[in-house]
Amino acid sequence: MKIVQIGAGGWGKNHTRVLSELGVLVAVCDADSQKSKEYGEKYSVNHYESLDELLTSEEFDGAFVVTPTSTHSEIAKKLLEAKKHVFVEKPMTYKSEDGDRLAKLAEKNKVILTCGYIERFNPAVDVVKKIVKEKKFGELVMLEFHRENRMPLHIKDVGIIYDTSVHDIDTANWLFDDMPNVVFARAGKIKHEREDFANIMLGYKNDKVAIISSNWITPKRVRKFNAVCTDARISSDFITQEITVEKSENSETIQNEKQEPLLLEIQSFLGAIEGKNELIVKSQQAVNVTKIAEAALLSSQKGIPIYLDLK
Repeated sequence: MKIVQIGAGGWGKNHTRVLSELGVLVAVCDADSQKSKEYGEKYSVNHYESLDELLTSEEFDGAFVVTPTSTHSEIAKKLLEAKKHVFVEKPMTYKSEDGDRLAKLAEKNKVILTCGYIERFNPAVDVVKKIVKEKKFGELVMLEFHRENRMPLHIKDVGIIYDTSVHDIDTANWLFDDMPNVVFARAGKIKHEREDFANIMLGYKNDKVAIISSNWITPKRVRKFNAVCTDARISSDFITQEITVEKSENSETIQNEKQEPLLLEIQSFLGAIEGKNELIVKSQQAVNVTKIAEAALLSSQKGIPIYLDLK
């Protein structure tokens, strides 16, 4: 299999490392000629500064788009038109209507379009998903997410909702196996050009709720979530991947093997290209996350709940 990567800065350097380790990386492309050359030479692959040049010169099966959010739509469109399988880092597009168009194009050209919602591939989330599905501790009624850190230096074109909260929006949808019908949010900015803190409430049917708290103010990196079930609270850490179950009479720690979510995510995409029945984020699910992020921004600006009807 042959895979190319567009965008090699910030978070993208991790994709090039994993793709190279898996032996599938054949080319990198970055508008910054120095960066493109650096990663091309580092991983002994061809390097390009222009997507058009890459499309003309390279034979490949799939592409990773790891560029600023504002560029995702145009780049993914060109790749899908060339009938390539495409993995776009989150969020898939800045505007949900662009995402809708890409999803339709991928379907028309019979290629895979997926998005980098990495926490689905976090072993801790996988364990919690199984517990919830089996109703081991009763019904899942509430989710709480805390994601805090200083602002990443490579983020220049979106605020915290599109960069950070979207991870937890997707994870909430995944764990509830549903889409919210109402969004209420409060957000503001203290140190940055765009919103750098946000609290989002997602309401699902049967009074189920997810509370998502994100900020770029806290100096310490926090990545935690709680799943409140009718008979227990399951607490987990996205970083350590540890899971604790607290019941009325005792608490227990669930042991699971720690693995790199990005590696698992990339392997799933490659497996899907090969026709294996792998877990991937469906394009419509990614579009829905963008629609929810749009609603959260609108709610925080207007101070009202936004009602949704998502398929």
